[in-house]
Amino acid sequence: MKIAITGASGKTGYRISEEAVKKGYKVRQIIRKNSKVSAGLERLETVRVSLDKKGELDEALKDIDALIIATGARASLDLTGPAKVDALGVYRQLESCKRVGIKRVILVSSLCTGKLFHPLNLFGLILIWKKLGENFLRNSNFEWTIIRPGGLKENEDIKSENINYSKEDTQLMLTDLRTRNEPIRHKAAFKGCQPEFQSLVSRLIKQLEDELVAEKLTNRDS
Repeated sequence: MKIAITGASGKTGYRISEEAVKKGYKVRQIIRKNSKVSAGLERLETVRVSLDKKGELDEALKDIDALIIATGARASLDLTGPAKVDALGVYRQLESCKRVGIKRVILVSSLCTGKLFHPLNLFGLILIWKKLGENFLRNSNFEWTIIRPGGLKENEDIKSENINYSKEDTQLMLTDLRTRNEPIRHKAAFKGCQPEFQSLVSRLIKQLEDELVAEKLTNRDS
């Protein structure tokens, strides 16, 4: 099986690439044009794209059996980043998968997605946009899995975080490529979702989807 990993140069993405190689998968890393390939992974096939370039993304995903989406907005002064990457970026990757015929998609989201009152939302409402990205996948016809891991750091000190950590956290999504584990898939998708968040999410989804439909119509008529 050949898998593509978008965001493969990120804190989560390069760990996924490492585990995928260990498990014997053929890996294609898809990264931004100004990103650096992580040390030890230089030998892997690597393609540089912009997520808003339809042709580039389609070409990067050709001849792929499954896509792992590990893209995510990085903290910056640009508060529109989460909307562009975690919602629109996911949507555009899913549309590309449809065009090239990929049926299997795994999305790496965030542990706190679905929580409205959270400090992370100070960065451009990132948890809201991640929820929108999840919904684009959930409402599709793909064979899908949503993973909500905790935060990862460049050099992790697990004891200081007071959490239990297992390699299974990063291996779960790779195992699931073969097992199609339905209970894990749906538990991960709904974990942490708060009722008071639903109406806000629904309104934002409707607004964003209307904009995307208008964009499609414009592109078709041009």
